[in-house]
Amino acid sequence: MVKDGKEKRVRAYLLAIVAIVTGFAPSVSSAQPVHGLAMHGQPALPADFKHFPYVNPNVKKGGKIAYGVIGTFDSLNPFVLKSMRTTARGMWDPEYGNLVFESLMQRSRDEPFTMYGLLAQSIETDETRSFIQFNLNPEAHWSDGQPVTAEDVLFSFSLLAEKGRAPFSTRLSKVERMEKIGERSVRFTFKPDADREYPMLLALSPILPKHATNVESFDQSTLTPPVGSGPYRVGTIRQGEKITYVRDPNYWGWTIPSKVGQDNYDEISVEYFLQETSLFEAFKKGDIDVFPEGSPNKWARSYDFPAVKSGEVIRETFTPKTPSGMFGFVFNTRQSMFSNVNLRRGLSLVFDFEWVNRNLYAGAYKRTESYWQNSDLSSLGMPADEAERMLLGPATAKVVPSILDGSYRMPVSDGSGRDRKILRQAVDLMKDAGFTIQNGVMADAAGKPLAFEILTQNEGQEKLALAYKRFLAALGIAVSVRTVDDSQYQSRSQSFDYDVILRSFPSSLSPGMEQMSRWSSQARDRSGSENFAGVADADTDRMINALLQARTPEEFRTAVRAHDRLLLSGSYVVPLYHLGEQWVARHKHIGHPAQMPLYGYTLPTWWDERAQ
Repeated sequence: MVKDGKEKRVRAYLLAIVAIVTGFAPSVSSAQPVHGLAMHGQPALPADFKHFPYVNPNVKKGGKIAYGVIGTFDSLNPFVLKSMRTTARGMWDPEYGNLVFESLMQRSRDEPFTMYGLLAQSIETDETRSFIQFNLNPEAHWSDGQPVTAEDVLFSFSLLAEKGRAPFSTRLSKVERMEKIGERSVRFTFKPDADREYPMLLALSPILPKHATNVESFDQSTLTPPVGSGPYRVGTIRQGEKITYVRDPNYWGWTIPSKVGQDNYDEISVEYFLQETSLFEAFKKGDIDVFPEGSPNKWARSYDFPAVKSGEVIRETFTPKTPSGMFGFVFNTRQSMFSNVNLRRGLSLVFDFEWVNRNLYAGAYKRTESYWQNSDLSSLGMPADEAERMLLGPATAKVVPSILDGSYRMPVSDGSGRDRKILRQAVDLMKDAGFTIQNGVMADAAGKPLAFEILTQNEGQEKLALAYKRFLAALGIAVSVRTVDDSQYQSRSQSFDYDVILRSFPSSLSPGMEQMSRWSSQARDRSGSENFAGVADADTDRMINALLQARTPEEFRTAVRAHDRLLLSGSYVVPLYHLGEQWVARHKHIGHPAQMPLYGYTLPTWWDERAQ
C-alpha cells in the first residue's frame, strides 16, 4: 500500500511537471472522444471514413466458403489454457476472422498498428496514455439480443485475469483502476509502468457476455455453442472433424466502417485433416475452396491437376510489405547443453542453407539474417548509431562485433553440405564452449557426447531436420529426429519438453507485447508462452521495454534494431529462410478485392461470386 501510494504521488508530480513545461495538463476532463488510435502518430483514416481501403464495400453477401486445416479440436473456448491449441478455428482467429467473439476495436491491416471502433464507438485518452476510456456503441448486442454493456466489459477482463490463458490473463497487470463511467463507458487508469502499446492491447481483448457465461466452468474445454457479438453463430459440429458457422441475420455491426465489406458468406465451414496430403486432395476435388501454399516444390510441381488446367482453380502470388520474420531451429536453453552461446553459434553455422535451398526447395528461398529483414526496423547492414549504442549501454559488449557494425552476414557455403571452411569455424566455437571431437565424436571435457533430439510435427519439418542431422553428423554430433502428431507436439511445446524445435516468429512493422511472450524473462517459465528458447536476459528485457515505451518513430526504430542485434547475437535460433511472397490457390468462385493491404491477403474480405 505504501509503495502504491508513493507511485501515485510520483506520477502526479510528473504529470504536473508536464503541465508546467508544455502547457498541457493530461487530465481526464481534457480528453475528447476520437474514432481511432495509432501506436505512433495519427490514424491514417479520418473520423468520417466509410470503410477500409482494402475491402469491396459493394460486395454481394451470401454463398459459402470451406476452409481446411491440419489437426483436431475439442473445444469452442479459445481463451483458456486447457484448450489453447485445440479450439475450433474461427472462434477467435487471426486468419479467418473473429467470427463469434469481438473486441472493443478493430485493427486495420493497411497500417503498422492502428485501430478503429468496433464494440467501442469511440475512445478517450490523454497525451501520455495514462488512461483509456472505451465508449460502447449503443447498437452493439449479443446474438441472443441482449445489449453489450459496460458490465460485460468489466466482467470479461476480470474473468480472463482469473481464469484465462496468457496473454488475456495478464491484461490487467498494469491497470491501477477499472471503472464504469456513465451508462456505456469503461475507463482503465494505468499504473506508472504501463507502456504506450498497453491501451491498444486492451482494445484488442475479447468481450464476453456476463449473463451467458458460466464462471465456474469457464476454464474447462467445452463444445457448447457460446453467445457472442460477432457476425456468425456456431452451426453444426463434428468434434475433431468439422465445424460450421452460419451468419447471424441480426448481427448488429454490418454498417460499422471497420466491418463493411467483410464477413461476406452465409456459411463458413472449417474441416480438419490428419495429413496435408489429404487436405490437398480435398482442395483438388473442390471440397475445400482456398489453399494457402507454403511449399515451393509443391507450388512449382503439384498444381498441374485438371482443375488448374481448366481454370477452375486459380493460383495467385501476393507480396506483402512486411518484415520477413524468423523461422528456424530453436535451441531450448533450459537444457544445460544449450546454455553456452558459443555452442549455439557453432551449431548455427553447421546448417548449410545453400545445400537445402538447392536440393529441397528448388532455390526458392532467401536466407533470413534478421528478425525484421526487409524493413527499416532491421539491424541488417545498418551500423549501430550513437542512439542505439547509448540504449544498449553495457549490453553493447554482448553484441557480436559484425552485428554491431552492420557487416554481419550468415556464411555462404559451397553447397556441398560439408563446407570445410565453415565447419572449422563451427568447431572453433564449440571448442570455446568446452566441446571437442574425440574419436570422431563431439564430446565435452568429461567425454559425454553431444547429442540431442529435434521435435517435428509434419513431413516437411522432418525432411528439414533430417538434412540438419546429416550436416551435424559430419562433426560427430548425434541427432535424433522425432515426428509426433499435432496434439502431442502442441502439448510438448507448450510445456517446453524438447531439446530443439522448429518455430516461426512472424514479425510486423509494429512489434510490441508479443516480444514479451517470446523473449522476456517473465515468460521463460510460463506454460503456454512463446518463449520457446527459454531466454532470460535482463538486457533483452530492457530493449523490449524500450520499444514498448517509444514515443517517436525514431525512438521505436532504435529500440527494435537494438533488440534485433541482441537476439541475433544470442543465437537462440538457427536462422533458416523466408519467401517474401504469399502463395494462395483458390477455386474461381471465390473472389477478393483488387487492393491488397500492407499485411497481405485478408481472407475475411473475400466472397463467394455465386452469391445471389
